[in-house]
Amino acid sequence: MHSSPAPQTVSAPLAPAGAGPTPFRGMVRFIPGRVKTVRDHGGLDPVLGRIGSLEVRLATTDREIRQAQKLRFKVFYEEMSAAPSTASMLSRRDIDDYDAICDHLLVLDHDVKPKPFRPAKPKVVGTYRLLRQEVADRHRGFYTAGEYDIAPLLDAHRSLRFLELGRSCVLKPYRNKRTVELLWHGIWTYVLHHRIDVMIGCASLEGTDPKALALPLSFLHHYASAPEEWQASALPERYTPMDLLARDAVDPKAALHALPPMIKGYLRLGASFGRGAVVDRQFRTTDVLVVLPVSAINPRYIDHFGPGANRHAT
Repeated sequence: MHSSPAPQTVSAPLAPAGAGPTPFRGMVRFIPGRVKTVRDHGGLDPVLGRIGSLEVRLATTDREIRQAQKLRFKVFYEEMSAAPSTASMLSRRDIDDYDAICDHLLVLDHDVKPKPFRPAKPKVVGTYRLLRQEVADRHRGFYTAGEYDIAPLLDAHRSLRFLELGRSCVLKPYRNKRTVELLWHGIWTYVLHHRIDVMIGCASLEGTDPKALALPLSFLHHYASAPEEWQASALPERYTPMDLLARDAVDPKAALHALPPMIKGYLRLGASFGRGAVVDRQFRTTDVLVVLPVSAINPRYIDHFGPGANRHAT
């Protein structure tokens, strides 16, 4: 979930698509420009799991966060042709103010050839950005609030803990089941540790012409709309109708084929979707709101990763 463009849509059946040890174990020290902040992972060991040479972990150094930002730039701006800000263009990194308050989930490949006279360092090949509600409340709120009116949703469930997922992407050669499964293993571990109740965020369809996306948008509206208790609508000034086709004009099989793999993955997990889409012209995508209560997650995925997130634990 995002807001991130279509590179979220990596293909994997479970996908909704650094530096060595440091003294900041369980902490993140991040420097956006000249501002330095320190955040706590809440006692969660940053190393969350491993499959072969790939490791999933939370970023613990400035360098790891910069690597994630460089990966996002490569995928969002170079591959998918999003429009970078001046700061992003100059730094060749995808940067915004939320990076300083979010946790950054990374997949690193340790099977990296050393360069002449330099030791091999793990390479960041996948990332997700995580923002817990208590952190958002202390700062600028959720990124999603810039596209959707989520305040009534949060107010209606004040006893629950929300987590925003966003800015996800995977380097092209690594867009496979193993990488994305590690990302979701990391998210599930994080959700369990922080006792998260609901995941939200924006997922993207490539393109800014809703009419060209009428089939998948209409399918989500008619077949996967969130129940009223979990509903939220796009902000009035950004609202784009999703019911562009009548329900009886939607071919569900064709619509599913037209959906990005990530959104199909969210559907399989048990997610539902908000009212209205939002056209994001910077990222050249059309976004939809994903709402995934932990209680709605398909039990087979919980069984797959393990009730204690122990499937790929190190």
